[in-house]
Amino acid sequence: MSFNTEHKTIQMEEAMSHDQIALEALERRRVALEEIDNAEFGWFHIRACIVSGIGFFTDAYDIFAINLVSTMIGFVYFQDHGNKTPYNVDTAIKVSCSVGTVVGQLAFGYLADRVGRKRMYGVELMIIIIGTVGQALSGNGAAASFWGIITFWRIIVGIGIGGDYPLSSVITSEFATTKRRGAMMAAVFAMQGIGQLAAGIVGLIATSAFKGAIQADPTKLDYVWRIVIGIGAVPGVCALYYRLTIPETPRFTIDVEQKVEKGIQDAKAFLEKGASAGDYTDNIAVARTNSSPKASWGDFKRHFGQWQNGKILLGTAYSWFALDVAWYGLGLNNSIILQNIGFGGGGDAYTSVFRVCVGNIIINLLGSVPGYWISVFTIDRLGRKFIQIMGFTMLTIMFVILGFGYHAILAKSNVLFIVLYTITQLFFNFGPNTTTFIVPGECFPTRYRSTAHGISAASGKVGSIIAQVGFGLLKDIGGSNNWINHLLQIFALFMLTGIFSSFLIPETKGKSLEELSGELPPREVAETEQVKGTY
Repeated sequence: MSFNTEHKTIQMEEAMSHDQIALEALERRRVALEEIDNAEFGWFHIRACIVSGIGFFTDAYDIFAINLVSTMIGFVYFQDHGNKTPYNVDTAIKVSCSVGTVVGQLAFGYLADRVGRKRMYGVELMIIIIGTVGQALSGNGAAASFWGIITFWRIIVGIGIGGDYPLSSVITSEFATTKRRGAMMAAVFAMQGIGQLAAGIVGLIATSAFKGAIQADPTKLDYVWRIVIGIGAVPGVCALYYRLTIPETPRFTIDVEQKVEKGIQDAKAFLEKGASAGDYTDNIAVARTNSSPKASWGDFKRHFGQWQNGKILLGTAYSWFALDVAWYGLGLNNSIILQNIGFGGGGDAYTSVFRVCVGNIIINLLGSVPGYWISVFTIDRLGRKFIQIMGFTMLTIMFVILGFGYHAILAKSNVLFIVLYTITQLFFNFGPNTTTFIVPGECFPTRYRSTAHGISAASGKVGSIIAQVGFGLLKDIGGSNNWINHLLQIFALFMLTGIFSSFLIPETKGKSLEELSGELPPREVAETEQVKGTY
């Protein structure tokens, strides 16, 4: 045998040996991820839901407490405007948070795929805490007005809130079992409802505590709104340590960092201890095996440029956009709806704020909170796609009824309007408000899962900005609150379009993340090809 022939033989044997090692590593990857998917529901899963959920509690508290605060600051800073916050100030304070949220969703979504879920998790919560404290300390000055300063801090808070969306969704989905993944993600998101309710309760308690002072001097509400905002930082502080110490997801370690052996060890450690395997695996972490394509701009365009992949991103992004037009259009203007049912104002500062707090509590208890938790208990049985299409359908019907029958319903009975409005809130949350958060965290490849979730969520917040600005500009056409019925009709149109965009997304119930994203392990690929070969 010649030297060249012998050398080629050795090279072939080395290549075959390398390929064999890679296949064995990928097979171990398959087994490790299957163990996570099929694991018994345990304490770590509960802890992950609580740690992620507290963030969403804080997010919703900060977002929707501004409804109450806007009413309060009217009596403190805008007495010359009839004790009402001017439209431009009210809009700036509310929209600023959504603007920051868009930035946070896109930035943190990208960074979580680039540098890791663990490295970014907790950073967004620190931003929220700092921004919340900054809001609570805002005041008037010679060089800057109160509302300008609080608008700045709400942009900062919004960036942190935006980062929480892709991070919490993806971390929960990548650690969850396949059987309970939907319920775990829905439980995290359901803490939004508790946060909204808590904002109303804290506002009610703080207002009641200062009742005598407020009745004597309405400007004492300056204490109340600062307390309401400031308390929003407390749950974030409590959850910060646990977010900073949560382990990296094995899927990111394997598929993005391409450290298969370390990811396998982390998966075992997670199942046994609910923690990362630690630094002792670093000696084997340097051996990389390509378990999936490496993320890049070219690969991103190539992947989502294919219709079967691009249509899913289009479906998740537009569905969230359509939803948030109505969800935030109503949610951040609840006080206007409450005025029409007797809970939106009063003869004095205390009564006015008290009624707004009570009205928000009623709406959340009757509609929002039950809707979230119905989703938690049914989503792994009914499926995400079914619940989303059903929710959009019911919302279309409800907005048609409320929009075209608005004046007739209010003229007949406030109670009837409350019932119809709370049913609408129920199907927001037992419907697309929950599923638009869950699906993007399941159906994309690991290397783009957080980025795609951030894009989808940011599309929603763009819808919320349009709705908030548009609601304020259009509602008073022809008189005070005279155009609300037409706005509700417009919301019905957006809900109708949401039905159609929902057909673009896959049903993710009962499927592994690898099956949904096309990142099938070797054995499943072989079985798939074998099935194709029989046709």
